[in-house]
Amino acid sequence: MIIGIGTDLCDIRRIEKNIERHGARFIDRVFTTGEQAYCEPKSGKASYYAKRFAAKEAVAKALAGPRTGHLTWKDVEVANDPSGRPTIRLHRGATDRLKSLTPVGQLARLHISLTDDYPYAQAFAICEAYRDKTDA
Repeated sequence: MIIGIGTDLCDIRRIEKNIERHGARFIDRVFTTGEQAYCEPKSGKASYYAKRFAAKEAVAKALAGPRTGHLTWKDVEVANDPSGRPTIRLHRGATDRLKSLTPVGQLARLHISLTDDYPYAQAFAICEAYRDKTDA
């Protein structure tokens, strides 16, 4: 069962300008050390950061409810599995929010899809609740 959907479109040029203007101060405020380790060595790193920025926004929207507060930038972290597929790690407030949205007796899983075509980066997030088949 889908319990949340979120999407976001980010202008890569905006991220480029923030990196040029604020450098490490911007990057450290918005991105985890794991995200930085992934993006920094990349050529055209702004597009990698922009996809992660969009993913954070999309996940926050997927986890939003009528009475939820804000999340910090580092509550949502984008990682990659061994095949390179993007995955989401939740921390602090985002973990609490997911728990509050998940129906009793079910587990939750987040799906994320990222894409970019300069000058835009896009993310689409789905939050799914499901019953653990091993309990049956």
